[in-house]
Amino acid sequence: MSIDLLDRGTPASCTNSDASARLCAMNARVDQLLDEVLELPTEERSALAVALLDSLEGNADASISEAWRAELRARRAELKAGTARTVPWAEARARLGSL
Repeated sequence: MSIDLLDRGTPASCTNSDASARLCAMNARVDQLLDEVLELPTEERSALAVALLDSLEGNADASISEAWRAELRARRAELKAGTARTVPWAEARARLGSL
């Protein structure tokens, strides 16, 4: 379900400055990666989330990092057990956008 980034168009804010254009290019790459990652099975997405958080560990307080690891493990266990209530990414993104 990869989305062609060219079909998304270029927001007007992406053309105002060099810095803005670099940020938009980065965001486009992040969007592309996110599209690809969301196609992965749940188990692989979970492992990737843990790996990404681990890669940031040097930039965060160890207790916060451990708390995130514990939260991810708990959520992963719920997914494996089939007790997690999941929502489609489009719905989650819409909720985040409304905050």
